[in-house]
Amino acid sequence: MSRVGILALGPAGVGKSTFCNSIISHMQSIGRRAHIVNLDPAAEATEYEFTIDIRDLISLQDVMEEMDLGPNGGLIYCFEFLLNNLDWLDEEIGDYNDEYLIFDCPGQIELYTHVPVLPTIVKHLQQSLNFNLCATYLLEAPFIVDNSKFFSGALSAMSAMILLELPHINILSKIDLIKDEYSKKQLKKFLNPDPLLLSNEDEEFNPKFSRLNKLIANLVDDFGMVQFLPLDCAKESTTISTILSYIDDVTQWSESQEPKEPAAEELDEEDVDYD
Repeated sequence: MSRVGILALGPAGVGKSTFCNSIISHMQSIGRRAHIVNLDPAAEATEYEFTIDIRDLISLQDVMEEMDLGPNGGLIYCFEFLLNNLDWLDEEIGDYNDEYLIFDCPGQIELYTHVPVLPTIVKHLQQSLNFNLCATYLLEAPFIVDNSKFFSGALSAMSAMILLELPHINILSKIDLIKDEYSKKQLKKFLNPDPLLLSNEDEEFNPKFSRLNKLIANLVDDFGMVQFLPLDCAKESTTISTILSYIDDVTQWSESQEPKEPAAEELDEEDVDYD
């Protein structure tokens, strides 16, 4: 039976850990089990403890102190060390077969846009451990509500999608932080926007770059990477339920579940003695 995993991706500070905790909380409320696999050697557990923690293998703080490296160089060293010790990850994952594993990834997007670290881990999970994976890419709603920033975020999401070669879901986090009515109206057009219209809106402000804007808009439009699902912490159960249903679909979670034996009370009528 194949396993199911979710990769929580996105820049630092977009709310990946909050998203992971929200999924765990929602799954517990509906009787399903999930575990957080922490792949950030600098992260601390918040609401839910990590079931598997890369810091049990190597921590960023130790690397920075012992190797005299900065945060980015230390992070790359940590992941190179993990790649050389993937048997540790195999052992830790063990027999988690019928439960979700949520991989909380670092916020340094260079690890999957410039350095082939996460793509290598993804292939290992798929080929060696038989995982069905889905990448969720988070962007902050307050950041996105601006045309130029939208294109910046969409291009970074596209880069992750192309390099990881996984089913991909874009999520706008921190919807609840948008308070004013103007921004709320603006937000609606970014959930399922037309990138060509967005590029046209920028022309009068940046005529020098209008052609470049159109080319970027065409690229985003061609890849169909412009749909986002909202994540509202104030309405967590509703938005998380919707996001989880999309993840279930792309990972074929229900199809991978083994059929269960009927309970005793579900016996057919002919098996019940009415005398």
